[in-house]
Amino acid sequence: MQNHYNHKNRRKYNLKAHIVLVTKYRKTLLQYGLDDFVKRAIIYLAGQNNWTVIAMETDKDHIHILLEYDTTERVCDIISILKRQTTYYLWNRYGTYLSRQYWKKHIFWSDGYFACSIGEVSSATIEKYIAEQG
Repeated sequence: MQNHYNHKNRRKYNLKAHIVLVTKYRKTLLQYGLDDFVKRAIIYLAGQNNWTVIAMETDKDHIHILLEYDTTERVCDIISILKRQTTYYLWNRYGTYLSRQYWKKHIFWSDGYFACSIGEVSSATIEKYIAEQG
């Protein structure tokens, strides 16, 4: 298997992260179309920020994302953007519904997250794991 490397300026890299975001209080909100809305929002944000979503799937209370990114990015900044922007989009679209779920506005994701850098060898394994969620 040949590794795929990105080339930019004098950099050669292959950076991928497995990211898991969990809904606040583990509420089972990622269903009934809300999950698809979140996925579309993440794909949109990835396009805006030059990230590549390799795989993504939701369960009822969390989402797994396998994301490729540039060397100029920090995973914590990527996660911050994803959480902040998807929460904003969700409250704009589903504000009435979410206000019945959370007492405080503009909450959707838990404070924490899981992030793990992956090597090329385990990429297929993680993609399979993500695809089997839900």
